[in-house]
Amino acid sequence: MAKQFNRINEDHARFIAAQHIFFAGTAAAEGRVNISPKGMDSLRVMDPNRIVWRNLTGSGNETAGHLRQMNRMTLMWCSFATRPLILRAYGSARTLHPRDPEFADLNALFPANPGPRQIYDLSVEMIQTSCGYAVPFLDYAGERDTLDRVTEPLGRDGLHTFWAERNLTTIDGQPTNIFGDIDDAG
Repeated sequence: MAKQFNRINEDHARFIAAQHIFFAGTAAAEGRVNISPKGMDSLRVMDPNRIVWRNLTGSGNETAGHLRQMNRMTLMWCSFATRPLILRAYGSARTLHPRDPEFADLNALFPANPGPRQIYDLSVEMIQTSCGYAVPFLDYAGERDTLDRVTEPLGRDGLHTFWAERNLTTIDGQPTNIFGDIDDAG
């Protein structure tokens, strides 16, 4: 039976911290709904109604484009270990880019990484838990190092070129604001 809460309690925070993967869901007013798996050490519960997570360089940039239009976001964790549980955090989020004043302080919460694109700051409005009885058991084998191996040699200029080629718009053609207003101009 699903249960709703108006905040992240200590048990929820411990559960979130123990998971190796989470999923981020966003959608614009029209177009495709995006659900992205996220891993690495990229998420922090800041307080009972706030979560920040760092978005690293990747092949798409749907979340940033969607949040420019509609600031709703859902994060989901599911246990693949002994405790069957699914936890969702619903709320509104804002996007912070490396050019934004708050970015550096929030980025410092995470291990060094060559390619952070954005930090998402989620104001949690509701937590929902459900059983997770149908989620399979899976063994955690460790983190992949592929993203670091690919992005590290690029350097800042190479990352900006990558972003310009792959991250300016969503798959529905909406701007992501990765470089500020210049990507709105085309």
